[in-house]
Amino acid sequence: MYMDKLLSRINELSRKNKTEGLNENELAEREILRRQYIEIFKQNFRQELERIEIVDEPTIKH
Repeated sequence: MYMDKLLSRINELSRKNKTEGLNENELAEREILRRQYIEIFKQNFRQELERIEIVDEPTIKH
């Protein structure tokens, strides 16, 4: 749920930047939120990778 709110705020700031621009505080906030989003994304991706189990079929010798 936090990711949804984070992404929503990032998008809100991006839309505002395109229409009227952002002040210094908003630019700093957007950068912090983007970094938080990327960190959370990387953590989630790492967890998914750790759940992967590689299974090799035994090789049959003739």
